[in-house]
Amino acid sequence: MSKKGPRVFFATDVHGSEVCWRKFVNAGKHYEADVLILGGDMTGKAIVPFAEEGSGHWIFHLQDVRHEVEGEDELAKAKRSVRDHGYYPVVMSHEEMQRYSADTGALDALFKEEMRKTVEEWVAFADERLEGSGIQCIVCPGNDDAYDIDEILATSHTIQVGEANAIDLPAGYQLVSSGWTNPTPWDTPREEEEDKLKERLARVIEMATAPPDRLVLGLHAPPYDTQLDVAPKIDWERLEVQGQDTAHVGSTAVREVITEVQPLLSLHGHIHESRGAIRMGRTLVVNPGSSYVEGTLDGCVIELDGKDKVKKYRLTSG
Repeated sequence: MSKKGPRVFFATDVHGSEVCWRKFVNAGKHYEADVLILGGDMTGKAIVPFAEEGSGHWIFHLQDVRHEVEGEDELAKAKRSVRDHGYYPVVMSHEEMQRYSADTGALDALFKEEMRKTVEEWVAFADERLEGSGIQCIVCPGNDDAYDIDEILATSHTIQVGEANAIDLPAGYQLVSSGWTNPTPWDTPREEEEDKLKERLARVIEMATAPPDRLVLGLHAPPYDTQLDVAPKIDWERLEVQGQDTAHVGSTAVREVITEVQPLLSLHGHIHESRGAIRMGRTLVVNPGSSYVEGTLDGCVIELDGKDKVKKYRLTSG
């Protein structure tokens, strides 16, 4: 097959940052991409309470810094800033804050409600911007994402859900994806031991009908012992960073799959600090990293040009 393939824009790990989601949706037009792929960890991690002090005055804490807000206009700006940092702002009274502090179940339920509402809003935004554009958009939830966001994504008119699906791309290419990872210190929703992960990935790849030279893997965890899986070393019991030490924290199962299958392209995320691209045999393996906290969308533009090896790609940031 010699037909020229699509231009792909890949990003990952936006972790609830609204500005990064908007940039991702608009990246098709910006980079003249035919296909948008978001590789996992779409949702945020926590609620930020805005405590009502009365008379148009609110107090909130963001990244351990205390902020005071006066008036509805400032409140709206502050809430947008919180959303852009990847958190869910919720205005509440002191009594409500005390109740949620004493009831972790109620707090968890509130977090899930805000998370689901935000994903619904993001889907609506994507549908508004992408409808009729001709741009294909694929989102695969990651290990940090709750299971129920898949069903919300599936309501979209423009988004295809990547998890455990074989999705046809233009010119005979195909994407198979999974957001599951090897174990982390954080006990996230979609993680499992390497042997189980290998079985899961094998089942996903079996769904592919494209040959390896037209196959794209979207696997959230990067391959173990590469430039793409280096992170600060964590004490798993204390959940603390161990000084300046680093460790390879990627997946051996993912590494084995890439080595055995030798797809044209393999897309990863999960480890925000390990931005880069490497070769494993003929496979181009990419982790664009993540700078979502700064509101910056890291990504990679990749040209699938009809050849059996990807040569044209560039890491992006903006």
